[in-house]
Amino acid sequence: MQQTTLGDKQLTQIHSVKKGKINTILTRLSRDKYLYFLAAPGILYFLIFKYIPIGGVVIAFQEYSPFKGILHSKWVGFENFERFFSSSEFLKLLRNTMVISVLNLVFFFPAPIILSLLLNEARNSKFKRTIQSIVYLPHFFSWVIVAGITFLLFSQSGGIVNGVIHAMGYFKIDFLTNENYFWVMLTLQSIWKEAGWGTVIFLAAIAGVDPALYEAAKMDGANRLQQVKHITMPAIQNVVITLLILRMGHVLDVGFEQVYLMMNSAVTDVADVFETYVYRMGIQNGQFSFTTAVGLFKSVVGLLLVIAANKLARTYGKEGLY
Repeated sequence: MQQTTLGDKQLTQIHSVKKGKINTILTRLSRDKYLYFLAAPGILYFLIFKYIPIGGVVIAFQEYSPFKGILHSKWVGFENFERFFSSSEFLKLLRNTMVISVLNLVFFFPAPIILSLLLNEARNSKFKRTIQSIVYLPHFFSWVIVAGITFLLFSQSGGIVNGVIHAMGYFKIDFLTNENYFWVMLTLQSIWKEAGWGTVIFLAAIAGVDPALYEAAKMDGANRLQQVKHITMPAIQNVVITLLILRMGHVLDVGFEQVYLMMNSAVTDVADVFETYVYRMGIQNGQFSFTTAVGLFKSVVGLLLVIAANKLARTYGKEGLY
């Protein structure tokens, strides 16, 4: 009888706690309803285009047929993955993707940080705003426009750069059809297009630094470079680490549109990456299960790299994502 009474009391307490949590949630929803309405489009976007499609990953383990559907397609287990890893294309795709990603990490990722530090040192506010507007602008260009500008500048037949080189008495350089220049061209395009936009986050982080720290450093005789090294950089290091961890999740994503527009028959050996391979095999050849397996492989690798980078950051006493 006593055990039954204690059980009823525990159940009552559990129901009371649950009811309290539900009331708290409802109170917050009612209080912040306009903020949730504002966030609704973004939530719906991620729900419809990011989370619901996860269910389609199951076809990576099937011999999927659009006529039979997911429920009636034949299960093949890891056959698609085995086919991909044993194919002659795998190592080439991995090499090209990793080289482009490493070049972006080494040269493109630090570019917004360096640009932010330089803009922060500008004392003329009008000049600073003008430069910011100029470097932001390329972000709003599509990759089609960027590729078109690249062709106008570096084409061997009528490119401006080759025109200048020829006028100086040198031979023209085939920037666009030479494998040795392809990875460099992609990296330079990324820096030109996105470095300015990337400064938004870092400039916001720099703006949060207490001006009193700079004043104290000046009184101690620190020059501008020393102030940047000992005040500005430590102040934004958490932002840098967070963005670097997020970037690790996209190591195998180098951008389909950019690579596809710059690719041609002369550079295919160094230009073919996972995204272009998926497009060719999945969209053009209709091998949906096989290319889903390729996409799932990329996602799993990205997730593991994010977890590893976050753990490494926490090991060295830095703030991670979680």
